[in-house]
Amino acid sequence: MITVTAATGHLGRLVVADLLERGVPAGEITAAVRTPSKAADLGVRVVEADYDRPETLAPAFAGTDQLLFISGDTLEQHQNVVDAARAANVGLIVYTSGPKAETSSITLMSGKHARTEQAIVASGVPYVFLRNGWYLENYTGQIDQFLGTGVVLGAAGDGRVSAAARVDFAAAAAAVLLAPEPGSTYELGGDQAFTMSEMAAEISRQSGKPVVYRDLPEAEYAQTLAGFGIPAPFAEVLANADHGLSVGDLFVDSGDLHRLIGRPTTTLADAVAAALKTA
Repeated sequence: MITVTAATGHLGRLVVADLLERGVPAGEITAAVRTPSKAADLGVRVVEADYDRPETLAPAFAGTDQLLFISGDTLEQHQNVVDAARAANVGLIVYTSGPKAETSSITLMSGKHARTEQAIVASGVPYVFLRNGWYLENYTGQIDQFLGTGVVLGAAGDGRVSAAARVDFAAAAAAVLLAPEPGSTYELGGDQAFTMSEMAAEISRQSGKPVVYRDLPEAEYAQTLAGFGIPAPFAEVLANADHGLSVGDLFVDSGDLHRLIGRPTTTLADAVAAALKTA
């Protein structure tokens, strides 16, 4: 039995679909979700599993051979999942972590992801860590705003990000769930890294509208985001991530993602083209 947590989220849905496409019987896939009514269209077994309600987790994980643990919001939630997986005698935890979690200057990585990895190791449950890089959708999802203002704001300098599409990371997760190598850690990123200036130029090239990248100091970028209505603590997290990008913390050249999915990863050009079709 393969159990996918957060299966109604963007990544979780893609993983379930990929597993089904690979021929895994629907009866051998469990979607563990906070709101079961939202998972009726997945076509697999559905159980309630709320990271904030520990009593729902161990029953949801019962009988699970491979658990895809898609990261949540807080360390407390993550500890709840790890404790429940151990109590339910889960055979393997596959956790969606972040790039260079042990050494990254990005608070999200060195804090939540690194500490969750440590908790999983300490639990004694066999594991695989998928250190997922940034999604291309993090950028293409803002393409209407970029086109409207003509500006991409950030604090990334000339740093290069090895972004890939969610569908790429989902395919990697499915591949690992079906042929896991316990104890493995994969640094996952796109084949072609790019700077924010290069991304702005690609959007401009394809759209025919001028779009430029404007680099800001980290603190000023955080203040700017807060001015747009983003809560200040989250704005600081985003700005800190951009600083990490500027010093190479989101650059991945392992080739792990390409090897796991058996094909080249989605390019920036293709992702921009797809986003412009719906812009």
